[in-house]
Amino acid sequence: MPPSPRLTVLSAEAEAFLAENHICTFTTLRPDGSPHTAPVRFTWESESGLARVMTTMTRRKARNLLVAPGSRVSVCQSAGWRWITLEGAATISTDPDRVMEGIRRYTKRYRSPPPQPPHLAVVEIRVDRVLGG
Repeated sequence: MPPSPRLTVLSAEAEAFLAENHICTFTTLRPDGSPHTAPVRFTWESESGLARVMTTMTRRKARNLLVAPGSRVSVCQSAGWRWITLEGAATISTDPDRVMEGIRRYTKRYRSPPPQPPHLAVVEIRVDRVLGG
């Protein structure tokens, strides 16, 4: 995804919470408009307002984005009573440089690389709305 101006500014408390290691939910829309929600790990790049989710091109979330590139998605992290939802337009890519950047950030956050099955891809979410936090 090309650089663009940061659309959201989060509080220090929200940034700290997003740096914690929690399983999150990722919601895309199926072609019939119904929501598809899956558990994921994600990374957050506060400087650019970009969230990333690693997946494979065969997963439902990837197929949903292939049908509707740029569609709106959300990723929600919760722990007890604390939660934050990041929303924005998403694209999916198998571009080696973008996938490697996703792997690099994932490895840094979770201290181990993501699984690397065939057809690995990265979902990039340009966050423009934040709820909770």
